[in-house]
Amino acid sequence: MPDNTFRSAARSLLDSFRSKHVWFFSGKEYAALPESLRTAIEDQQHGSERLISWIQLSILLVFAALYAAAPNTLPVDGKFEPVPFFLSAWCLFAFLRLYLAYKTRLSYPWLVISVLVDMGLLMGLIWSFHLQYMQPPSFYLKSPTLLYVFIFIALRALRFEPGFVLLSGLVAAGGWSILVLLAVMGEPAHAVVTRDYVIYLTSNRVLIGGELDKIISILMVTVILTLAVARGRRLLIQAIVEGRTAENLSLFVPQGVAEQITKTSGPLIDAQTETREASILFVDLVSFTSLAERLPPETLIATLNEFFSLIAEPIERNHGVINQFQGDAILASFNLPTRDLNHATNAVQAALEIQSLLHKHRFTGGITLSIRAGVNTGTIVGGFIGTADRLSYTVYGDDVNIAARLQELGKQYNAGNLVSSRTRQLCDPKAFRFSRKGSETLRGRSKPVKIYEARLR
Repeated sequence: MPDNTFRSAARSLLDSFRSKHVWFFSGKEYAALPESLRTAIEDQQHGSERLISWIQLSILLVFAALYAAAPNTLPVDGKFEPVPFFLSAWCLFAFLRLYLAYKTRLSYPWLVISVLVDMGLLMGLIWSFHLQYMQPPSFYLKSPTLLYVFIFIALRALRFEPGFVLLSGLVAAGGWSILVLLAVMGEPAHAVVTRDYVIYLTSNRVLIGGELDKIISILMVTVILTLAVARGRRLLIQAIVEGRTAENLSLFVPQGVAEQITKTSGPLIDAQTETREASILFVDLVSFTSLAERLPPETLIATLNEFFSLIAEPIERNHGVINQFQGDAILASFNLPTRDLNHATNAVQAALEIQSLLHKHRFTGGITLSIRAGVNTGTIVGGFIGTADRLSYTVYGDDVNIAARLQELGKQYNAGNLVSSRTRQLCDPKAFRFSRKGSETLRGRSKPVKIYEARLR
């Protein structure tokens, strides 16, 4: 029984390390993203690896140039020089890494190996200084090359995955600890270790506290960078999720409303409504009933979708927002929720452009379609209606109903585009010509409404 428990625990631990979505690499939020978004992020990460490789190689070439310019301290007897060996090995590895970064995506195991090799070669290079300059092992602990550790830790932050920053820092701290241990063990402790800070700075003696300060500094920088990258990554993923949510919501509600939803902190049903003068365009398909009788259901749905796609374009181009698809009709608003100072002109323009498009367009099977449109301008309210767990955004008010009634009157007046007097008053007089059709007391109203038909000049 204990063996089974141990195996189960070991298997769970191994699975967690094998998964590239644990926090060490990407985080649970990342794993929950859609595949398309994860692919896009991975593409950016792949580009980061190329950038890291180029920066790393540039640093190594600069380091090699500085070493080549420095005077040679070895006797001229063909003795093996360790520093060029480590530099050459590191440059070859950097070239290989750069080549692979362009050739393919670097796998997580390879990235881990890369961190280990980079830090290992850096520590090996520092260790070789005492051989190169014929000094005791404690000599390399004074090398300013240690500062490159912080550069290579920071480079891992370009990948934007906290685990690699943490891994780099831990390996660097472990590597420096080993170098300190080797320096102390290389000679008798009383001849190497000192507690005098001045002697430490002016000789090859080792101050344990000073070396601990270096290790603590490496660990602190690592922790700070790891937390910064983790927080930044979390905010990035949240921004991506919110952006995608707004994008998906715009398929069901107007874009402006979708953005409002992502910014609303409380229940949407309590969200503030908007009230202002706006123009309403109501478009209805002529003879839809007979069309439904003639066409198979699949063809009818395909035709309707083609119809809606066709007429949506002029509405959106004229700054209108489609609020509802009502069977074979569309309700669109201008100046709500998206502000538009020329809302009346744009609403009428959209209606006329729709009629022009339908006159030229032939649907599947050679079918032709026509519409009747009604446009009215007045005080409109926009907001969410429904229950706390099921809502929809709509515009409502008496002036919305008037636009729908005007559309219905189009059949009576044999007109394709009827507008109210308020819409006519706000329209650009140079854009349209209006013909008076009469006055009607619309259903549910006591006062008559003056009716006009709009045409392009």
